Amino acid sequence: MRLRFGIFDWLDDAGRPAGDIYEDRLKMVELADRGPFWCYHLAEHHGTPLGLAPSPNLFLAAAAQRTRRIRLCMLDHLSRGRLDLGIGRGGAPPELANYGVPMEEVRDRYLEVWQVLRTGLLEGRVDHDGAYYRRRATTPLRPLQRPHPPLWYPTTSPQSIPFAAEQGLHTLFAFLMARHGLAPADATAAYRRAHEEHRDDPGRLNGHVAEPLYGHVRHVYVAETDAQARSEAMSALARWFDNFNHLWLRDRGEEFWPSDREAFAAEGFLVAGSPSTVRQQLRECLPEWGGNYFAGVFAFGSLPPERSLRSLDLFATEVIPGLLDA
Repeated sequence: MRLRFGIFDWLDDAGRPAGDIYEDRLKMVELADRGPFWCYHLAEHHGTPLGLAPSPNLFLAAAAQRTRRIRLCMLDHLSRGRLDLGIGRGGAPPELANYGVPMEEVRDRYLEVWQVLRTGLLEGRVDHDGAYYRRRATTPLRPLQRPHPPLWYPTTSPQSIPFAAEQGLHTLFAFLMARHGLAPADATAAYRRAHEEHRDDPGRLNGHVAEPLYGHVRHVYVAETDAQARSEAMSALARWFDNFNHLWLRDRGEEFWPSDREAFAAEGFLVAGSPSTVRQQLRECLPEWGGNYFAGVFAFGSLPPERSLRSLDLFATEVIPGLLDA
């Protein structure tokens, strides 16, 4: 399968009015829609400056009206069949605490929700009496894409890779995998092995997708020179780390991930430089990491919106073509 490229977005606080940040991001999605990007992924976080989209559906509804080609994670009919549905399990205790969900119940609750959701998508009705949820409902509205939109399960846990692969779910692996000592190549290899072993299993959640996408997400910043790219990206990351660690610092007085920007870049979690430098970095990394998909975080922290757009444009016009040729 040809390598595809996407955009991953936390929609984190940039220190500007929220309405301005939303508009800046919509302009970014519009620009991506005119380029070689396959999908725009929007994360969902509550009660934290890491995520300013408490209702991703609402933001993506606006994005659907300003784009025509790029796939969006959510909203099937409004985007006329451009919906990809991603459902993460949730792994941050402070966020789960907002809903009164104990950490030890998360996995079983998650699997039960899948049962309810998939039944509703397939049949238009739910009659469920489970350990955690009781749902009886019907709806005349059915997905435009049949049997249902393609499903995603992004994860930062090695224990979740077999589930995603066995079910044929699209997936993205973030830098947090490193907390478990799992190298990028090991994550994609584990996914590939499990998927091949279960490719023909009946009843898989994403069984209607012949070749699922799986790969990695990284912060990306492209500028005219290496020095400019590194300086501006490192400056913006300071604010992003504040957003990322906010809940942990507030509740536990410690960071979830060390805000050592130099180490973050040295470990390959930031890809920054001129177009030729970024192209060369990814030419070396992508074959090593494996997979058939790569998503860049192009807007983060205090990065000015015009610089994010410039970075995205340089990546689309000067980086991706060279990677595909290679």
